[in-house]
Amino acid sequence: MTTITALFYIFSAVLLFASFRVITARSPVYAALYLVLAFFSASCVWILLRAEFLAIALVLVYVGAVMVLFLFVVMMLDINVDTLREGFWKHFPIAFLVGVVIALEMALVLMPGFDLRSAPVPDAAALKLGNSKLLGIEVYTKYLYPLQVAAVLLLVAIIAAIALTLRRRRDTKYVHPSDQVKARKADRVRIVKMKPTIETPAVAPEGDKA
Repeated sequence: MTTITALFYIFSAVLLFASFRVITARSPVYAALYLVLAFFSASCVWILLRAEFLAIALVLVYVGAVMVLFLFVVMMLDINVDTLREGFWKHFPIAFLVGVVIALEMALVLMPGFDLRSAPVPDAAALKLGNSKLLGIEVYTKYLYPLQVAAVLLLVAIIAAIALTLRRRRDTKYVHPSDQVKARKADRVRIVKMKPTIETPAVAPEGDKA
């Protein structure tokens, strides 16, 4: 067994352990920290597979941004974990069976892609460019239109998420745009004619006050 193979098994074992602890940890903070460990282990596995770009993107995007946001939300919200964990071990066997079936299906789909005998051999010029640069050239030339479509779909998803989670604040005055369009000048401004001067009332003598 070579060193790379031994490291692959070690990081894979840590990844499986961290993934299992994500769903079994009692504290949501510990679950998020185990998820960070799982991301680090997956990035190490990708580095061993010479997928440097995916490893760096996983660390920078998920560990550096997404998980920080998760930890911030989990620690700011007062979540009752006991109510969320009710019935966890009761439904665990069925969930475990479904997870095994999904893993087997993914293995059947992805295993043919690891057959290196039919993989094209890159030339020396391509090897000098590096993995990340070759991926960028491939994405922005051959897969440019699918990339644009994916970007538009993500933008629509962001707008939809904002629209679904946006709630009207009670401390702000809101006017519907259709009511603003239908507004007329006569409904907004009323001109009232008034005298330029107003007569002051006569002051009664002090004796009459008594």
